[in-house]
Amino acid sequence: QMMDAGAPEGVLTEAHGDKTAVDAILQHPDIKAVSFVGSSDIAHYVYSQGTLHNKRVQAMGGAKNHGIVMPDADLDQVVKDLSGAAFGSAGERCMALPVVVPVGKAVADELRERMVAEIDTLKVGLSNDADAQYGPVVSAAHRQKIADYIQIGKDEGAELVVDGRDFKLQGYEQGFFIGPSFFDGVKPGMKTYQEEIFGPVLAIETFDTHDLEAIAAQANATPYGLGASIWTRDIGRGQQLAAQIDAGTVTVNAHGGIDFSVPFGGWKKSGWGYEFGREGIEEFTAIKAVGVEF
Repeated sequence: QMMDAGAPEGVLTEAHGDKTAVDAILQHPDIKAVSFVGSSDIAHYVYSQGTLHNKRVQAMGGAKNHGIVMPDADLDQVVKDLSGAAFGSAGERCMALPVVVPVGKAVADELRERMVAEIDTLKVGLSNDADAQYGPVVSAAHRQKIADYIQIGKDEGAELVVDGRDFKLQGYEQGFFIGPSFFDGVKPGMKTYQEEIFGPVLAIETFDTHDLEAIAAQANATPYGLGASIWTRDIGRGQQLAAQIDAGTVTVNAHGGIDFSVPFGGWKKSGWGYEFGREGIEEFTAIKAVGVEF
């Protein structure tokens, strides 16, 4: 397909294999740069082994993105954005938004009520169903992993407001489908707050202070740093808060909009290097200084 689109022969070569094939790529002297997207543990391995063998390495890891809803936010917009950010693609994407932090109990209570109503309208269906918000997850094993994380959240004391584990798509009962799930009352020490579930699970953690430094610290209380979002009508305060969040991409009054002219990458365990923008090009560019004396 690449050649059909006009790419020269040899631009893309597929190499299938396990760790042996990966190590061969990371160690081969003729391969000068490597790009990887996957879990943080494997991203760290690719980065450490690739740089050990003098390669330029771009390695994208996991994520646990957080959204912050300020008291003056437009909740109609928040609910719309969260629906797609948390449940779109069944949550199986690096920029999914699995944790939302409403500032103040009043905002949290209203957001909870609206999200429950929104979840009730979501349609889970086949991947080719244009009316479905999302389809099956990637495998039976991953479906079970998501279900296990939901149980862990309950065991840790979070309130499971909507439980999607029993969802069945009529006619496809053996498919890898799981319904949207929604937690309230999560805390920073819980796995549902800290660890990447990579599934259609949204959690609320109410934070009752308006201090921007404290709010940012709450959003930063995770080993990941890929993305975050802030909803507020006060754009100045949104920008102040964004400056204090340890993440490669922060959006105000939206989530995860990627412009290919803007660099995209993660901090902390979310990876090394950038895609897109000038920085993404420079990841695969060698700089040479040439001096000529006459």
